[in-house]
Amino acid sequence: MQIGIGLPNQVRHVTASALPRWAARAEEAGFSTLATTGRYAYPGVSDTVALAAAAGATTTIGLLSAVLLAPTWPGALLAKEIAGIDGVSGGRLTLGVGVGSRADEFTVPGHELHGRGARLESDLDTYRAVWGGEPVGNGPNPAVPSGTRQVPMLFGGYSARALHRMVRWGEGYIGGSLPPAITAPSFEAARRAWQEAGRRGAPKLVVLAYFALGDTEAGQANIQDFYRLAPKDIARNAVLHTTRSTIEQSLTEYTDLGVDEIIFVPATDDLDEVTRLADITN
Repeated sequence: MQIGIGLPNQVRHVTASALPRWAARAEEAGFSTLATTGRYAYPGVSDTVALAAAAGATTTIGLLSAVLLAPTWPGALLAKEIAGIDGVSGGRLTLGVGVGSRADEFTVPGHELHGRGARLESDLDTYRAVWGGEPVGNGPNPAVPSGTRQVPMLFGGYSARALHRMVRWGEGYIGGSLPPAITAPSFEAARRAWQEAGRRGAPKLVVLAYFALGDTEAGQANIQDFYRLAPKDIARNAVLHTTRSTIEQSLTEYTDLGVDEIIFVPATDDLDEVTRLADITN
């Protein structure tokens, strides 16, 4: 199983200038992937900005949005944004997509919470068209440079529609930072949907897990604040790993579940957290 690490872009009042240093240290430590957390109505750094910063500060580590709230964006503009980040990184980006559940995240008129699922399904076709060379709007030129690739996508969510999107447009599934007993059925459902759709092989399965190894009290406070307005079942069950033993246990449990990659998401922006985690997982 691969082991990645999140960027602290949605830690409350994150020091934004620390993100490139965090990304560079994570690459030096040998993590497989750098991932962002997506929110807008929160005092953090937008995932697209954080991913662009990480792309410029690294050369080999994978990049992942886990997950970007895609229906909050106009589809063609997000497609161009993602293509640019992927290009800057040299083709290291995977777009992790979610629909969102909080009305305050939907700030653009015409892109409200209601209807977000149907809007996303239309936008997914738009992404592919733009990445394939179509113009944005009625412009005379392609929206992205020639040679732009189809950015691989993973999907998060707990509905049958999320799995339908995964098998139609995606390469796999992202599970939230919840206990394995809660996430395991979602991974099994993803595998089953993949097979029933006739897709070859198996979906890539990625799971998120919060951690705070230094100031654990600050980490717990930050997680509680982040989920203050989240659905109660998610807020109540969000898992924060604060010790070597709980991280090692998580690695064992998700290896047994056949998960391909675990992303440890930081609950503080203390740069030394990268080294602390690497000392346990390497």
